[in-house]
Amino acid sequence: MAISNIRYGEGVTKEVGMDLQNLGARRVCLMTDKNLSQLPPVNAVLNSLAKYSINFQMYDNVRVEPTDQSFLDAIKFAKKGEFDAYVAVGGGSVIDTCKAANLYASSPTSDFLDYVNAPIGKGKPVTVPLKPLIAVPTTAGTGSETTGVAIFDFKELKVKTGIASRAIKPTLGIIDPLHTLSMPERIVANSGFDVLCHALESYTALPYNMRSPCPSNPINRPAYQGSNPISDVWAVHALRIVAKYLKRAIRNPEDCEARANMHLASAFAGIGFGNAGVHLCHGMSYPISGLVKTYKPKDYNVDHSLVPHGLSVVLTSPAVFAFTAQIHPERHLEAAEILGADIRTARIKDAGFILADTLRKFLFDLNVDDGLAAIGYSKADIPALVKGTLPQ
Repeated sequence: MAISNIRYGEGVTKEVGMDLQNLGARRVCLMTDKNLSQLPPVNAVLNSLAKYSINFQMYDNVRVEPTDQSFLDAIKFAKKGEFDAYVAVGGGSVIDTCKAANLYASSPTSDFLDYVNAPIGKGKPVTVPLKPLIAVPTTAGTGSETTGVAIFDFKELKVKTGIASRAIKPTLGIIDPLHTLSMPERIVANSGFDVLCHALESYTALPYNMRSPCPSNPINRPAYQGSNPISDVWAVHALRIVAKYLKRAIRNPEDCEARANMHLASAFAGIGFGNAGVHLCHGMSYPISGLVKTYKPKDYNVDHSLVPHGLSVVLTSPAVFAFTAQIHPERHLEAAEILGADIRTARIKDAGFILADTLRKFLFDLNVDDGLAAIGYSKADIPALVKGTLPQ
């Protein structure tokens, strides 16, 4: 069980300069994206770096929903800069890009596909030491500050894949609830759906002791190990917070309590799924994002079509949990109850349908696009979507 280092509290971002000083950092890489570079979270970091005279270079060219090429651009910047520490300020896209930059700059002779998950890449274990990375998440979603996973679109195959290794987990996640106040409504919604699915999927994943064969050496044990008693605690707690606060956080940008709690839920779910893993919603989401045609979501200031990660994950969730319930119906029923279903007279064999209906109602209340057709897919796309799911 890999547990993350987290610092939580309003305004803790101002300590980042001291952290870098304490690490003895001489050349720091600050990574963010073009939108965030103008917003308060990046400002708070810049002020702290200036106050403690930290020498840094800023890379703000991170792509929202990164690609192999956007990773390579950041890696090139990192190799050239010869940095001894990294700070990532942003959502999952920024933090994941920074993890990849740190990894390949620390392993300069490696080919890009060496560390990419099999079957697309070689999935080699990471054996080189990495530089310290401080992650400052600005969305309440991916939980990337707690995990050893970095996700990108592999353009040539039109599929999302990633790098998964405990070695790339950030040294410290600084969770400052003030940063969530910069998030527009749909970004709150979509990143919140990612938290919802992280919790649901890791709680209903195949249990760790039903997976086989056991790795021949601990170094080959995957970051994602299946549901387990420790991850379960984090997943259920995150689910309770989502049930209580997500709708409030979306509907009222001034609701600091709701946004702060969703920020924490994102980290809680991250610690859970970062060790347990996720399953079908995420596996199927990768081609849904990768094969996007013309869809452009509200509130995202980007020049390319994209299906936000959290949206691509949640759209399949009612169908997924109706299907997976046959393996662990009790857990599916428990999840439905946490999300507001009345299960007093429920039959165990209906667990999947009850959870699916609860999710449909939840999404309907939040004006979510109704299924894959609403984001531009038709029956003709099913073979390509299946083909993109199978490598996962």
